Amino acid sequence: MRILLIEDDTVLGEAVRDQIAADGHSVDWVTRLDAAGDAMAVAAYDLLLLDLMLPDGRGIGFLKTIRNRGDVTPVIILTALDQISDRIEGLNAGADDYLVKPFDLSELTARIGSVARRYSGNPNPIITHGALDIDLASRSIHRNGKPVQLTAREWALFDAFLARPGQLLSKTQLEDKLYAHGAEIESNTIEVHVSRLRKKLGANVIQTERGMGYRLGPS
Repeated sequence: MRILLIEDDTVLGEAVRDQIAADGHSVDWVTRLDAAGDAMAVAAYDLLLLDLMLPDGRGIGFLKTIRNRGDVTPVIILTALDQISDRIEGLNAGADDYLVKPFDLSELTARIGSVARRYSGNPNPIITHGALDIDLASRSIHRNGKPVQLTAREWALFDAFLARPGQLLSKTQLEDKLYAHGAEIESNTIEVHVSRLRKKLGANVIQTERGMGYRLGPS
């Protein structure tokens, strides 16, 4: 997924950024609400991680604004505000989840996965696709009963296809899912990852539409 992190605490921001990048997601990190608005104007995000107390305003106001204009991007609030009234306000403003600081980074990973599955229309973490048994929660795959090891990037790429079965995804769309804004990307990076997935998961697991992109192959 492509994730926008809106957090002004440098230490926490670096830790969260590194954690979700290690999970294979692309992440853009901003420290102000105005910068968040600018980022959302030029990029499509799959998830927002939103602090509530930013230098230029409250995250609740920002959340209400994007919801009022019809933006349904999933939002997980990350905040030190731990009162029940704060949680209720955040959820009523349109947040999908609420995580109180300090939190374990592995819990953040789990919550990101849970919210993503709900939005994909399949909250069940277990998927069977042909010879593949896929556990989205543990990020594990078995092919014909045997475990398959994927790198974080390979998993993130395959997960992008699983979230959009049958949908054609262009090379640019896939790069946006895997890499942060401004990252240096080799011209054949997506092709290399697709080739590795085919070797590990099956030659037909990803289909190529020449000159257009890729899609998840039939089960």
